[in-house]
Amino acid sequence: MNSLSKEEIMAKLKSIVEDSATEPVDLSNFGPETTVEDVGLDSLTILDLLYDIEQEIGVEVEAKEIIAFRTIGEITQLLIDKGA
Repeated sequence: MNSLSKEEIMAKLKSIVEDSATEPVDLSNFGPETTVEDVGLDSLTILDLLYDIEQEIGVEVEAKEIIAFRTIGEITQLLIDKGA
């Protein structure tokens, strides 16, 4: 499996967040320091995000693994650690 770069993973995460947002979200400053609250994710939308990550990035992540994370950078690192 080809490994994705941090930039590629972040671009995919940004796209997933854009596609799954239920309300307009400003993603102009989307980056490693962006918090899940900044992009409007709550516990329900995080579950949707997990499904989309599996489909788009090909990495299986459990809810308990991602719930503790506060930033996009932390989520990106988790995906890299899992082989994205």
